[in-house]
Amino acid sequence: MKRPQLDVNRVFHALGDPTRRAMVEKLSERPLSVSALAAPLDITLTAVVQHLQVLEESGLVRTEKIGRVRTCSLDPAGFSILQQWIRDRRSIWERRLDRLGDWLAESDEK
Repeated sequence: MKRPQLDVNRVFHALGDPTRRAMVEKLSERPLSVSALAAPLDITLTAVVQHLQVLEESGLVRTEKIGRVRTCSLDPAGFSILQQWIRDRRSIWERRLDRLGDWLAESDEK
Protein backbone atom coordinates (compact mmCIF):
# COMPACT_ATOMS: atom_id res chain seq x y z
CA MET A 1 0.00 0.00 0.00
CA LYS A 2 1.38 3.38 -1.00
CA ARG A 3 1.54 5.88 1.83
CA PRO A 4 -0.09 9.28 1.15
CA GLN A 5 2.29 12.21 1.26
CA LEU A 6 2.86 13.10 4.88
CA ASP A 7 2.15 16.62 6.03
CA VAL A 8 2.15 18.41 9.35
CA ASN A 9 -1.60 19.13 9.17
CA ARG A 10 -2.35 15.40 9.23
CA VAL A 11 -0.01 14.95 12.20
CA PHE A 12 -1.66 17.75 14.18
CA HIS A 13 -5.09 16.42 13.27
CA ALA A 14 -4.11 12.95 14.46
CA LEU A 15 -2.67 14.25 17.72
CA GLY A 16 -5.65 16.57 18.28
CA ASP A 17 -7.74 13.67 19.57
CA PRO A 18 -7.15 12.52 23.19
CA THR A 19 -7.82 8.87 22.34
CA ARG A 20 -5.21 8.91 19.58
CA ARG A 21 -2.73 10.67 21.89
CA ALA A 22 -3.33 7.93 24.47
CA MET A 23 -2.69 5.31 21.80
CA VAL A 24 0.59 7.01 20.81
CA GLU A 25 1.61 7.16 24.48
CA LYS A 26 0.93 3.44 24.89
CA LEU A 27 2.86 2.61 21.72
CA SER A 28 5.81 4.69 22.92
CA GLU A 29 6.39 1.95 25.51
CA ARG A 30 6.45 -0.92 23.00
CA PRO A 31 4.65 -2.30 19.93
CA LEU A 32 1.22 -3.76 20.73
CA SER A 33 -1.42 -5.81 19.01
CA VAL A 34 -4.61 -3.95 18.11
CA SER A 35 -6.54 -5.86 20.78
CA ALA A 36 -3.91 -5.08 23.46
CA LEU A 37 -3.98 -1.43 22.42
CA ALA A 38 -7.79 -1.41 22.60
CA ALA A 39 -8.05 -3.15 25.98
CA PRO A 40 -7.66 -0.11 28.29
CA LEU A 41 -9.75 2.15 26.05
CA ASP A 42 -13.47 2.46 26.64
CA ILE A 43 -14.34 2.29 22.92
CA THR A 44 -15.19 -0.44 20.42
CA LEU A 45 -12.57 -2.33 18.48
CA THR A 46 -14.01 -0.75 15.32
CA ALA A 47 -13.37 2.73 16.76
CA VAL A 48 -9.81 1.73 17.67
CA VAL A 49 -9.20 0.59 14.10
CA GLN A 50 -10.56 3.91 12.80
CA HIS A 51 -8.25 5.84 15.12
CA LEU A 52 -5.34 3.67 13.99
CA GLN A 53 -6.15 4.47 10.38
CA VAL A 54 -5.85 8.21 11.12
CA LEU A 55 -2.56 7.62 12.94
CA GLU A 56 -1.23 5.55 10.03
CA GLU A 57 -2.26 8.16 7.46
CA SER A 58 -0.45 10.83 9.49
CA GLY A 59 2.73 8.75 9.52
CA LEU A 60 2.80 8.40 13.31
CA VAL A 61 1.98 4.68 13.49
CA ARG A 62 2.54 1.67 11.29
CA THR A 63 0.79 -1.66 11.51
CA GLU A 64 1.91 -5.06 10.33
CA LYS A 65 -0.21 -8.16 10.07
CA ILE A 66 1.47 -11.46 10.84
CA GLY A 67 -0.94 -14.34 10.69
CA ARG A 68 -4.09 -13.25 12.46
CA VAL A 69 -2.41 -10.62 14.65
CA ARG A 70 -2.04 -6.99 13.59
CA THR A 71 0.78 -5.31 15.51
CA CYS A 72 1.09 -1.54 15.86
CA SER A 73 4.27 0.43 16.43
CA LEU A 74 5.36 4.05 16.25
CA ASP A 75 6.66 5.30 12.91
CA PRO A 76 9.35 7.98 13.13
CA ALA A 77 8.28 9.56 9.81
CA GLY A 78 5.38 11.54 11.28
CA PHE A 79 7.43 12.66 14.23
CA SER A 80 10.21 13.85 11.91
CA ILE A 81 7.73 16.05 10.06
CA LEU A 82 6.48 17.48 13.34
CA GLN A 83 10.02 18.01 14.58
CA GLN A 84 10.94 19.89 11.38
CA TRP A 85 7.84 22.09 11.65
CA ILE A 86 8.71 22.98 15.25
CA ARG A 87 12.36 23.60 14.32
CA ASP A 88 11.29 25.99 11.55
CA ARG A 89 8.95 27.93 13.86
CA ARG A 90 11.58 28.10 16.58
CA SER A 91 14.11 29.50 14.11
CA ILE A 92 11.67 32.20 12.95
CA TRP A 93 10.90 33.28 16.50
CA GLU A 94 14.53 33.23 17.60
CA ARG A 95 15.40 35.60 14.73
CA ARG A 96 12.49 37.88 15.63
CA LEU A 97 13.47 37.97 19.28
CA ASP A 98 17.10 38.64 18.34
CA ARG A 99 15.99 41.62 16.23
CA LEU A 100 13.79 42.86 19.09
CA GLY A 101 16.72 42.55 21.50
CA ASP A 102 18.96 44.48 19.09
CA TRP A 103 16.31 47.19 18.70
CA LEU A 104 15.85 47.46 22.47
CA ALA A 105 19.61 47.65 22.99
CA GLU A 106 19.82 50.46 20.42
CA SER A 107 16.96 52.30 22.17
CA ASP A 108 18.75 52.08 25.52
CA GLU A 109 21.92 53.58 24.00
CA LYS A 110 20.06 56.68 22.80
